Amino acid sequence: MALTRSYAAGREQCFQQIDKLINSHSLRGSESLCKLLRYLAEHSLDHPGAAVKEYQIATEVLGRPGGFDPQNDSTVRVQAGRLRLKLAEYYSHEGPNDPVVVELPKGSYALAFHVRTPSPVLTEVVPRGRSGDRRKAGQPSNRGWVIAVATLSVFLAASMVTSVLLLATRTRTPVVARTSIPAPYRVFWGHFATGSQPPWVIFSNANFAGRPETGMRYFDSSSDSPGVALDHYTGVGEVLAVHQLDHVFDLFSQQLRVKRGSLFSLDDAKSNDLIFVGSPAENLTLRDLPGTQEFIFKRIESGPRKGDLGVLNAHPQPGEEPIFLATLPKLRVVDDYAVIALVPGIDPTRSVLILAGTTTFGTQAAAEYVCRQDSLAELLQRLGIFKSEDMSPFEALLHVKVAHGVPVITDLVAVRKRAN
Repeated sequence: MALTRSYAAGREQCFQQIDKLINSHSLRGSESLCKLLRYLAEHSLDHPGAAVKEYQIATEVLGRPGGFDPQNDSTVRVQAGRLRLKLAEYYSHEGPNDPVVVELPKGSYALAFHVRTPSPVLTEVVPRGRSGDRRKAGQPSNRGWVIAVATLSVFLAASMVTSVLLLATRTRTPVVARTSIPAPYRVFWGHFATGSQPPWVIFSNANFAGRPETGMRYFDSSSDSPGVALDHYTGVGEVLAVHQLDHVFDLFSQQLRVKRGSLFSLDDAKSNDLIFVGSPAENLTLRDLPGTQEFIFKRIESGPRKGDLGVLNAHPQPGEEPIFLATLPKLRVVDDYAVIALVPGIDPTRSVLILAGTTTFGTQAAAEYVCRQDSLAELLQRLGIFKSEDMSPFEALLHVKVAHGVPVITDLVAVRKRAN
């Protein structure tokens, strides 16, 4: 349960957990994140319900000058994203059994404290005053045997009951599970996750030339021999995207079918719903299927960014850029753009979902966006969709902030609904 003014875990216990986090292996090496964590903890516990502003954090914690403008400087958001990841890392590895869980919810700078409910422990209760329970000193006891037999009996009975329940409910499990699935997942993913056949998830694996030891580059069919093409590499964002999708489909008690792009055929596309992970620049099968019409992946043909992959805005709205480009290729990626698109398949009764960035980080962010309840709800609200039967083709553009190779902030820039 989340703490309120009554502090179920106790204020002192909360700060003890903060101290434990600051001294952990996950956070010990980052003075700025430790300072931010303690500041947010003090503010959340001393002023529950009062929102802390980016300006406060920037000037009071991160040492930014008084002229700090959060609209033009994303430092606070980036640091909050890093802290969020470090907390998740800590509880996954160092503190899976800690009594207090500290979280920094997305879209907020207020820490949430949750108290783990301990598992019930069975204990033997011996009534006082019963002579039958008294033994002479040195007399062997049968109590251990009794407890062991009783325990084994309980386990045997439990396993029999579990087996019966599993057999009796095997056909009902998906139905029961769906009743507890949050509405945004049911609305957005219902078509893909409840069909008679699970969709194919097609992840990109572009052709490369060269070797990791000597340097690799994209395969160029005009100058490279087909025999030197390597098609067994993919980006880290694609891997993590498939993991996110698997988690969502597990909510529906549904499995995924996964295939790399180079092995996918158009015959598969004719009779299946598809989820493409990666842009047409690397997921080459996308070039042979109906694709996006509003936000189109395109390589720049001239100028200083010639050859770079960008997202062309086919019909810019007031205030929108005509093309969106990630950070310069020779620099560490800090900005990326990604597209989420639901388009009709070759067979109009089938659907194709495209999750793609101009880099692997954008691809990861696109998948995470439709796999998180809060961001998925935001997307559905922008689309004006509240029932699964109302889902229709659309395209959405995301701006992704990247820190140390991890997408930390994803903003929904634009949404376009398409005619069916």
